[in-house]
Amino acid sequence: MEESKLKLSNQICFPLYSVSRLITKAYKPFLDKMGITYPQYLVLMVLWEKDEITVNQITEKLLLNTNTLSPMLKRMEKMEIIERNRSEEDERSVIIKLTEKGKELKKQATCVPEQLAQVLVNENVHVSDIINLKEVLNEWIKILSEDKE
Repeated sequence: MEESKLKLSNQICFPLYSVSRLITKAYKPFLDKMGITYPQYLVLMVLWEKDEITVNQITEKLLLNTNTLSPMLKRMEKMEIIERNRSEEDERSVIIKLTEKGKELKKQATCVPEQLAQVLVNENVHVSDIINLKEVLNEWIKILSEDKE
């Protein structure tokens, strides 16, 4: 009995990890057409919701560390998708702003969620299953993000 606890097939983490990697891979052809990676797509979605926000606000939304996000933002700036500027109110803060190119990418991205849904939905997986799974995952994010100190 004790040994079965360590079987890969009995773990919740492995299917979550695998699905995460495979969904990211499924996004790739759509995002390649836009010239961006999946993590860059996530940053853009945050900025498309609310432009001109701080690096810290992006890290909070995406549950990332600043040291993970900063190099990506530098690459996105070189790609002329975003601009990074020091805040005038607090020079420790960096404000991220979409460029025209970054705003144009939103138009190209509007079909991506529907295209991905077509990949995920079949006779065994329905849209309602995806919605229910998303709700459970969001709840787990809340649980696991709470400070346990």
